[in-house]
Amino acid sequence: MRMIDDLPVDGRRVLVRSDLNVPLDRSGDAPRITDDGRVRASVPTIRALLDRGARVVVCSHLGRPKGVPDPAYSLAPVAGRLAQLLGRPVAFAGDSGGAGGDIAGPYAQKIVSELGDGEVALLENLRFHPGETSKDPAVRAAFADQLAGLAEFYVGDAFGAVHRAHASVVDVPTRLPHAPGALVHTELAVLASLAGSPARPYVVVLGGSKVSDKLAVIRALLPKVDALLVGGGMCFTFLAAQGHGVGGSLLEASMIDTCKELLGEGGARIVLPTDVVVAQEVSADAVTAVVPADAIPDAGKGLDIGPASVALFADRLRGARTVFWNGPMGVFELPPFAAGTRGVAEAIAGVDGLTVVGGGDSAAAVRALGIPEDAFGHISTGGGASLEYLEGTVLPGLAALEA
Repeated sequence: MRMIDDLPVDGRRVLVRSDLNVPLDRSGDAPRITDDGRVRASVPTIRALLDRGARVVVCSHLGRPKGVPDPAYSLAPVAGRLAQLLGRPVAFAGDSGGAGGDIAGPYAQKIVSELGDGEVALLENLRFHPGETSKDPAVRAAFADQLAGLAEFYVGDAFGAVHRAHASVVDVPTRLPHAPGALVHTELAVLASLAGSPARPYVVVLGGSKVSDKLAVIRALLPKVDALLVGGGMCFTFLAAQGHGVGGSLLEASMIDTCKELLGEGGARIVLPTDVVVAQEVSADAVTAVVPADAIPDAGKGLDIGPASVALFADRLRGARTVFWNGPMGVFELPPFAAGTRGVAEAIAGVDGLTVVGGGDSAAAVRALGIPEDAFGHISTGGGASLEYLEGTVLPGLAALEA
């Protein structure tokens, strides 16, 4: 792939596709960003272009607003935080109520035309326009034409979106000279080391809700790993496959036979929890109990792995040279069910080797639980993209940047 240094951007307009899809707390008078990790990750590429005298036009999606303007998903709060991190103003090209048409329409064109060298603007949420996610190539192409018309070069730096065949990700690069940003290069270098010949022992930690969401990556990684540690809601389908009752815990009955096959294939390399934290309700003041993983009461829901499981997982992580972690061990957002994720995260942070947090909820947990980010080798900005890369899937956004 090219580097952004190969693009002659001085005094030229550059459209940068970033991933500014951050969580917002809307309970107050104004939306508040609760985790700015993706904004911070976008800054190095934007700053590098600005320092070279480029006129930078940043674009991103936020949430799933269904192709129409929705104030709840406006990027306005992100514009303010981006300005703070860059230490310079960010002109915000808000939608101005144009039913999606002004995302790259007249108002945005005016804002962009007024940029000077080393200045930056942020477009409104790309998904306010139906053309961004349309499955109709003609509709997507029309929106891509509008976006491309704002700039002379394109930089793809939204690793968290490269697995999506969206207009700003796959269609715009065909219309402009392009290169990946620094974030995409970093993500690919780390993931390539995992997909290639990682230093051993190689331990993968998977959590999250559903086996079906992780099945492809399990099948891809199981032949390569020395240990696969399974927690989160998905562990209960594996426990059911071993013949254990799981009470009211999350269960994918249709995946039980698949889990039996995986357990047969993986043998002792697949490590399941030995105890779990159960409660009758998912709440911050729930009454909890720790029970053996093979003795979950019918009225209980497993909502976290227990302390013995944390110790078991930590023991399997000790001495690892490469670790990939994707998915929390429980409902970490609530204090009664956060200890499992915290304990496993701290064990991973203590590994003397390459440790990769695979984005999504895992990255959010690291920050929410106050674990220093620099304790890990790499925290990915793209959970779904990371998994699909490791599955061996061709990611359309990367293919477009390579063309």
